[in-house]
Amino acid sequence: MEMILSPDELEGLASRFKILAEPARLQILAALCHQERSVQDICDRTGLQQGNVSKHLRLMKDAGVVACRRAGIWRYYRVIDTELLALCTHRQVTRHK
Repeated sequence: MEMILSPDELEGLASRFKILAEPARLQILAALCHQERSVQDICDRTGLQQGNVSKHLRLMKDAGVVACRRAGIWRYYRVIDTELLALCTHRQVTRHK
């Protein structure tokens, strides 16, 4: 079966792979897979520095992978890309086999 994609679709797919190609962003994604978390909570779970986490979250937000909610001085992030959420679920299923 041949898959034919338009130039715009190819560009979107390449952008998505770029977002996922960074190990730190994959760590952040794993931390957010099942629950909304604050930046500090993400830092605690990943061992990454706050500035680094914030930079990656901003890129992921711009790419439509995560969304941010503000509560007072805290920012909470969650995964909104449903296809990536499906990968989180798949990872858990295959890991427990």
